[in-house]
Amino acid sequence: MAKKTKKTDFIASGVVAENHRARFDYNISEIFVAGLVLTGTEVKSLRLGHANIKDAYGVVEKDEIYMSNMFIAAYDNQGYASHAERRNRKLLLNHREIIKIINSLSRKGSTLVAVKLFFDNRGRAKLEIGLGTGKKLYDKRETSKERDWNREKARLMAH
Repeated sequence: MAKKTKKTDFIASGVVAENHRARFDYNISEIFVAGLVLTGTEVKSLRLGHANIKDAYGVVEKDEIYMSNMFIAAYDNQGYASHAERRNRKLLLNHREIIKIINSLSRKGSTLVAVKLFFDNRGRAKLEIGLGTGKKLYDKRETSKERDWNREKARLMAH
C-alpha cells in the first residue's frame, strides 16, 4: 500500500534537486534555464522532491537537446500508467540557445551539465544547465584551497 502524503509535503515553488559537484568538477562558462517535457507522474514525483540530477548530462539528437541519466523516482500513488525513471527528457529552449549549445558542445572537452532542478513562481519545472569543461585534479585542489581560505577569512573577520 502506498504511503499517504499530506498537502504540506508538496513543493509548489523552489529547489527540488541540486548538483553540488557540478561547479567543483567543471568550469561552467555559461548557464541556461530550460523547461522540461514531463509526464504527469513525473511532475507529481518532483513535487515530492524525489529526483536526482547528480549524473545528468546533455545530449544532442536531431537538433534538439535532451537531458540524459536524470533520475525521477516512480510516483507511489500511480494508477495504471507510470514513467521510466531514467529516460531522455527533452529540454525546452529557444532556437538561438539550442544553436549556441550545439556549437559549444562540438568543441573538444565541452559538456552540458545539470546544475539545479526547481519549480518557478508559476509552478513549472525548470532545469538550470551549465556549459562547461572538465577540471583537472590540480584545478580541483585550487578550488578547494580557495573555498577553505574564504571560509577561514570569514571566520577571522567575524572575530
